[in-house]
Amino acid sequence: MKNEVVLHAFGQHLRRLREARGWSQQALADVADVSKPTVYRIETARYSVTLDVLVSLAQALEIPLAELVSFAPPGPRPGAGPSR
Repeated sequence: MKNEVVLHAFGQHLRRLREARGWSQQALADVADVSKPTVYRIETARYSVTLDVLVSLAQALEIPLAELVSFAPPGPRPGAGPSR
């Protein structure tokens, strides 16, 4: 995947939002009308989420879409500079 670090950071962000509500992956999936495997794949960076799913998740969590996608991806790894 092209942006694996960002997908991983988003997955952690979604997990924190879900757990802050005391919801299981199944509960979020049910409210968002997506499958539990979809929630699992997002949280474990195995799926590049679509806009449609992002909107469904934001509505389920009762937060603005902008809040759902506002997360800080981790900085560059030490020693991982541009290749020459």
